[in-house]
Amino acid sequence: MRYISTRDRSPAVDAGQALRAGLAPDGGLYVPERWPAARPANPDTLPSTRLTDTASHWLAPFFANSPLEDRLPAICAEALDLPLPLTPLDDGQAWLLELFHGPTAAFKDFAARFLAGCMAALRAADEPVQTVLVATSGDTGSAVAAAFHRRPGFRVVILYPEGRVSVRQAHQLGAFGDNISCFRVQGNFDDCQRLVKQALNDPALSQRHALTSANSISIGRLLPQISYYIHAVSQLSARGQTPVDIIVPTGNLGNALAAILARELGLPIGEIVLATNANPTLAEFFAGDDYRGRPGIETLANAMDVGDPSNFERLTWFFRDRDLRSAGIRAVSVDDQTIERRIKTTWETQAMAVCPHTACALEALDQRRLAGNPGPHLLAATAHPAKFEGVVEPLVGQAIEPPPALAELLTRPSHAQPLQAEYRELVKIIRSDQDVA
Repeated sequence: MRYISTRDRSPAVDAGQALRAGLAPDGGLYVPERWPAARPANPDTLPSTRLTDTASHWLAPFFANSPLEDRLPAICAEALDLPLPLTPLDDGQAWLLELFHGPTAAFKDFAARFLAGCMAALRAADEPVQTVLVATSGDTGSAVAAAFHRRPGFRVVILYPEGRVSVRQAHQLGAFGDNISCFRVQGNFDDCQRLVKQALNDPALSQRHALTSANSISIGRLLPQISYYIHAVSQLSARGQTPVDIIVPTGNLGNALAAILARELGLPIGEIVLATNANPTLAEFFAGDDYRGRPGIETLANAMDVGDPSNFERLTWFFRDRDLRSAGIRAVSVDDQTIERRIKTTWETQAMAVCPHTACALEALDQRRLAGNPGPHLLAATAHPAKFEGVVEPLVGQAIEPPPALAELLTRPSHAQPLQAEYRELVKIIRSDQDVA
């Protein structure tokens, strides 16, 4: 399997080279040169009921003829050995795919751990330290920090928008230390993302400091997320629940694109609904408007405060020969008032606390039910509600206990340095000599 740029101006590379680079030299995103043949939608094709085995089985074609081909089963076994509950909702025809049982209590843990395992396997002992740049709107940064923390040969630089993540998210981001540096950027997430892309597209800087990205622009983040949708849909298929519509809270479009690509592999998936917050870019596009990126709007579902999703470029590439608006993809925009109402209603009717992002998915489900869609639905529950205690606890009227791993992180001291949203300031950080593990 070879990987090419969405902009078609860079040479093809293998999976290992694509993972290590993060971004193609022409500024595009890496995509498979060809798509693996669709497989029968039959749960018997899965080697076991474990996610680790599901992932190594279905992801194998993406790593064929690469340095990672023989290491893939071991990487999956180490990185993806996380709980993945399917929790039924009260109507009996919808399930929450709980993706928040990893070390930082968010779905990003799956992909960050997989990417870190791949990059560690690719690195030779005598190579220089590699700098991993991360722009985060809340959860990505802490997941990447946990995955790379104290890994020899890696330094992580995290950029997050100051004042636009929850208190507990901010604490997590600055609680690692060692080879993890955290910076609170005076701007929004799009500013952080712009700075990371600019650095990756700076040949001299990128080569000198062995820069790579752990954002969802990395193909190493996208691929493992496909596996948990395959795993969940296959379980529901074995129960006779097919086809399954999937609702994914999304901002930068990475997790949702993974669900779309799982369908492209032949899984019995129906429509895919992008549940966004008040940032209207995707909802407007799928309603028929021209795509128009714009600055992100600050909302309660802060991890999705993205006005110009990077993975839209990948999405349009995959559908370059088809009409994207006729591809069974819908988008719903949910404002803050509705998020609050949905969190409160879910608690009152199902005794279930949910984060603001998962609330967007639940609102999208309710809208589909009211529109006469009674079929089976899978909803991605993307983060533990305890990460957003300032939003959730006043609405449910009680404290939300953090899971053990999050609780431990919250006991550590936390520090993040201020950073202007100027490229020259980021360059100074990257060039600075800092101790690494």
